[in-house]
Amino acid sequence: MQIFTIGYEGATQAELIAALKAAGVTLLADVRAVPLSRRPGFSKNILAAGLKEAGIDYVGFKALGTPPEGREAARKGNHARLAAIYAGQLDLPEAIVQGAQLIEMAQDKPTALLCFEREPGGCHRSLLIDAIMPGAERIDLFPATTPSV
Repeated sequence: MQIFTIGYEGATQAELIAALKAAGVTLLADVRAVPLSRRPGFSKNILAAGLKEAGIDYVGFKALGTPPEGREAARKGNHARLAAIYAGQLDLPEAIVQGAQLIEMAQDKPTALLCFEREPGGCHRSLLIDAIMPGAERIDLFPATTPSV
């Protein structure tokens, strides 16, 4: 099984969608605990509408997101603490159910996991794949970004 990952840090919605379409992704699995963003185009409903227009399905998996303490550890670059906190999150009943749903969907359609961080190594989406899809072929996508002026 293949699974894609993508972060929207520094990207526009159009750049994100272009990267997904170029890779053949037809389902975006939003694995943010809080699917809101100060970045235009990335709050849940606006993002889902843009994806739908592009022919890409959207599903939110809030239980697979990082709890506040984990997000704080990630911001501080403490990946070991993030990993420990996130492992506890994945043991919760809602996360177990959503993890199973995600696996089923990813087996059916080319799927990308979405979170904020551009670099997957510092993000929980890498931890998620290692935990619930250890044999999957992971392909990290990086949206082209427009330089800031």
